[in-house]
Amino acid sequence: MRVLLLGAAGQVGRAVTLTAPRGHTLITRTRGELDIADAGAVERALGAERIDWIVNAAAYTAVDLAEEHAAEARAINATAVAVLAAAAARAGARLLHLSTDFVFDGRSGRAYRPDDATHPLGVYGATKLAGETSVLAGAGAGTGVVLRTAWVYAAAGKNFVLTMLKLMRERERLTVVGDQIGTPTWATGLARAIWDLMAADVAGGVYHWTDLGVASWYDFAVAIQEEALTRGLLSRPAAVVPIVSAQYPTRAQRPAFSVLDTTATRALVATPAVHWRQNLRNMLDELRTA
Repeated sequence: MRVLLLGAAGQVGRAVTLTAPRGHTLITRTRGELDIADAGAVERALGAERIDWIVNAAAYTAVDLAEEHAAEARAINATAVAVLAAAAARAGARLLHLSTDFVFDGRSGRAYRPDDATHPLGVYGATKLAGETSVLAGAGAGTGVVLRTAWVYAAAGKNFVLTMLKLMRERERLTVVGDQIGTPTWATGLARAIWDLMAADVAGGVYHWTDLGVASWYDFAVAIQEEALTRGLLSRPAAVVPIVSAQYPTRAQRPAFSVLDTTATRALVATPAVHWRQNLRNMLDELRTA
């Protein structure tokens, strides 16, 4: 299998690279190396290599900045994805596109299934949803795959875990929102699921993948501190205080509940789903070793 990975410099892109199974050819491109909004560049990249799958991990992910830079977010998350989907169809390559829990409004009383109605609350979610639509409609005869995930983190990059560790080292007290519920997801586990979905040659459509379990951002922060202290990544505890979202206003509204139902995807992949706390331990062990 020959795979073209876009957004290779991001935390998911790096994880996909590091988990590539033997016997497959992985061609990586960062945003600087290939602008997916450039139709000509995409066509040339696909023409230069015989590609079976394209994994699009490139995205505009600055949720709050998207409210002020809607055009830029739309260009990357929607317009460029439409270009990519059309190019994939012409090249006969399948497209697996990463999306987000932010396509939902958070008002559900249960975990969101892939076929549930979407209703994004902000520009980021709306542009990601537009990208999904392009993949499903334009990747060729129902072959496009949309994989939604949530709360992704890794041992490198910019993410909640690394931010919390930094703040816990610097401060004796920090406040964390306790009324937004979702599922932390380790990029490495997500990457393995991506490879499994491609290996299974799954049908086109929408899939969900996160780690197992649920948590608030406060729960997640408390667990980060407990596990980091155990591993010597922190020298002393800080007071972690829960607050409500109204006490931490942001430019973009977040869904209060964005747990994704991964049942259907778990039935298709070889990678076993793992509880988020176990994968947090795995990531912190990796960080300690590094």
